[in-house]
Amino acid sequence: MNYTNDVIELAYAELDKRRERANAIHESRIEEIRAKRPDIFGVYSEIISTKDRLAEVILSAKGSVREEIEKIRDKNLSNQKKLRELLKSASLPENYLEIPYFCPLCRDSGVKNGNRCECVTALLDKFAVEKLNEQCRIKLGCFADFDLGYYPEKYEHRGVTLNAREKMAENLKFCIDYAKNFRENSPSLFFYGGVGTGKTFLSGCIARELLNKGVSVAFDSLQNYLRDIENEYFGRAEGATLNTLLNADLVILDDLGSEFKSNFNSSVIYNIINSRLNENKPTIVSSNLSFEDFSKNYDPRIISRVNGMFKTIRFIGEDIRQIKRRNGEFA
Repeated sequence: MNYTNDVIELAYAELDKRRERANAIHESRIEEIRAKRPDIFGVYSEIISTKDRLAEVILSAKGSVREEIEKIRDKNLSNQKKLRELLKSASLPENYLEIPYFCPLCRDSGVKNGNRCECVTALLDKFAVEKLNEQCRIKLGCFADFDLGYYPEKYEHRGVTLNAREKMAENLKFCIDYAKNFRENSPSLFFYGGVGTGKTFLSGCIARELLNKGVSVAFDSLQNYLRDIENEYFGRAEGATLNTLLNADLVILDDLGSEFKSNFNSSVIYNIINSRLNENKPTIVSSNLSFEDFSKNYDPRIISRVNGMFKTIRFIGEDIRQIKRRNGEFA
């Protein structure tokens, strides 16, 4: 995956901070042990000086070098065992005096076996999503602010009377549980229903909860994403929007149906949905279209993926914006 220079700089700056934090904690613990437990510090110091003693033996070339090396090795193993016992007796972890690297695989160097470590890729993906989200103008809501009072108990829709409040209470609970139990292979969701019925709001609530947990969530209108992807694809702008959407832990594509219909956009939508499904990465798509209109207006491949592999959540009720306007809650 390609990353912009600012994302790369942010990732490696964070890597530097991790090394600094790990070394600072390490030095602090050594000073603590030096002051409070000189017996432990003495054994630790002997272990640390092992390399110097080995170098002296090898360079001196006096006597049996192999025999001296074996003595140093045995002494070092004995000291390591003694250190573990002393730390345990002090109610401290056996690795208390080791550098507490964030990533033990690369020791916060960013390189593992000559290649970029997974921890760096995770940082790059994280900052790529954060940069993408800076463009989003959709306010992230809070579940506690979702007011069921705007949904009537009796709602007429196509000659059928429905309990909108009960249905939306179910949707609210589902979204709360989804955010609470979110995992790598959580189901993808398709929110559909009339304008102003809470699809974007509840999507934003899910995004907010997960972002607070450190989950990588990309959230914006599908129209904005498609515009950026097209500009980048044809060289009119720099960025990696498509790749970022393919790699985020969760992608929320808001307002499907508002975008300009074209073969390019259809291909991109299919690519995002299909690629993420293949990687077991969840996606939330919201649309003001009825399920029937959605099925009539999109590429059969997109319809097939959504119908067969997304959990569909229907939103019902009157446009809350219109209700608020009538009530004078905003102009």
